[in-house]
Order: sequence, then C-alpha cells, then structure tokens
Amino acid sequence: MSFFSLLLALLIEQARPLARGNAVHAGMRSWLRWVVRKLDAGETSHGWLAWSVAVVLPALIALGIYWLLCTFVGWPLAMLWNVAVLYVTLGFRQFSHHFTAIRDALEGGDEVEARRLLAEWRQIDASELPPREIIRHVLEFSVLAAHRHVFGVLSWFIVLAVLGLGPAGAVLYRLAEFVTRYWPHVARRQAPAVSEAACAAAARAWHWVDWLPARVTALAFAVVGSFEDAVDNWRRYESLPESEGPAGNDGLIVAATAGAINVRLGTTAMAQGETQEQMPAASARFEPQLAHLRSIVGLVWRSVVLWMLLLALLTVARLIG
Repeated sequence: MSFFSLLLALLIEQARPLARGNAVHAGMRSWLRWVVRKLDAGETSHGWLAWSVAVVLPALIALGIYWLLCTFVGWPLAMLWNVAVLYVTLGFRQFSHHFTAIRDALEGGDEVEARRLLAEWRQIDASELPPREIIRHVLEFSVLAAHRHVFGVLSWFIVLAVLGLGPAGAVLYRLAEFVTRYWPHVARRQAPAVSEAACAAAARAWHWVDWLPARVTALAFAVVGSFEDAVDNWRRYESLPESEGPAGNDGLIVAATAGAINVRLGTTAMAQGETQEQMPAASARFEPQLAHLRSIVGLVWRSVVLWMLLLALLTVARLIG
C-alpha cells in the first residue's frame, strides 16, 4: 500500500501541484498561531507542550483516521487517505519553480534577475553576489529543499508505515519542519509573538526529528553520486564540533552533496575551515558552475528512483511473505 500511495501522490503532485496560498497551508498557519495563543506562556515546559500539541496531535489524528478507514471501511479508502496526506506534505513542485526560474535566468545571462529571484526565494540580500556565489546558494538551498519537501517526508512516512502507522510520519515531519520556520517568523513580525522557549523547543525537536532522515538522504546521495567522496565529506563534517546542534543536519546534507557531485560548496568549506589549497588532492572540488545545476537535478531524481526501487522491493517481499 505504501508504494502505490507514494507513487500516486508523486504523479498527482507533478500533474497538479498545490497552488501557492492554498487552503491547507493557510490552515496550518492558523493552527500554529492558535496553539501559541492558547499554550505558549513563555516557560520551557510550555514551549514543549505547545510543540507537542502543534505537531504530534495532528499526526495522531491522521493515524486515527487511517485506522478507522482500515477497520470499518477497507484498505482502498485507507490508501486514498495516504495519498491525500502525502500530496499535501511532499512534492518537488512546492519549491522547484524557484530553482527553475533562477537556472533559466543564469543560462540566459540575466544575473540581475537571478539575484532578484534568489532574494525573493530565500529572503536574503543577494544584490552583491557574483554568479558563482549565486550558483552555490542555489545548489545548497535546492538540495536542502529537496530533502525537506521530499526525502525527509519519505523517510518518516516509510518508517512509520512499515509499523502500521499509516501517514502519521509524513504529518509529523512536515509540521516539525514548518513549525521551526514559522514560529520564529511570527516572533519577528507579528503579535502576540511566539516566546523564545517555544522557538527553542521547536528547533531542538526539529534536530532530532530530522536526524535520521538527514543521514538517509546523505546516504542516498552517496549511493547515486560519487560514493567515496560523499562519505569522505560526511566523515569530515561529523568529526567537527560545529556539526552538532539544530544546524548540523543541514550541514551534513550539503557536505555529502558536495562530495556526490564533486563541487565545492561554501557551507562545507566553512564547516571544514579549509581553503582549496589546504584540502587533500583527492578531496579537491570544482567551483560551482552552471553545469552543476543540472548535476543536482540528476542527483535528486536518481535518489527518488532509488527510494521507489527499494520501496517496491519491500512491497514485493511483504506480498510474497
């Protein structure tokens, strides 16, 4: 059931992606604001309570609906429920339009437009970035977006689906990721603000929720890319004290990506604290170029095929067993 649910969700998402400002995402934002108003009193315990209600409760509700459908209606509707949940929690089209627009601008020689699109996507000041830095930022942001919108969701969905918990993992991962971005945004720009305790709880919880998926994604990139170089970067990154904490998972994915497609990414270089001349010859990387944008697309799609192949084999094994 999991394989077919995932396949259908990906096909539907490619054919008819969720529109920006859709009702589902608007409902998520309203839900998170309501939880803050009702439960966030500024203490550490309140922060964890707010996070649990905001993230864990919807996952349990998704699980409850799945169990009810399986028990009283039948597996076809339960599978459709899986498809519906996956459709709103994962998908390339939720971020790929940014990547495509920037790539097209760079290929057309319009660096001004590429900077504007990058700034609009990531809310950063890109006005002074040279072309190589634009490409580096796009590579890093794109691979992290692919992880958070696709591979991370898949990891938790498959792990919990194998245990009979339906789409609970997909909901848990998507809300945990959204909370860690949305609550700090509310704290900066809106009132009543989210407390520091709630934001800290969300960031810490996100680190642990994303710990396993980040390593699964890094491993997939290594398998479908340059395995030795990706694993070498992974090992180097995790040997550093800076690789611990909420930001460590993102850095590990970027480090593995740099090795997998043989490109020098700034996050990796800064984490390693090395210059190009200081790095061993076997670990030398090319500077970011336009060709690497196509390489990253190939890396991501090969990883998707790997995921689907493994899930198909698991499904066949369960059917035979």
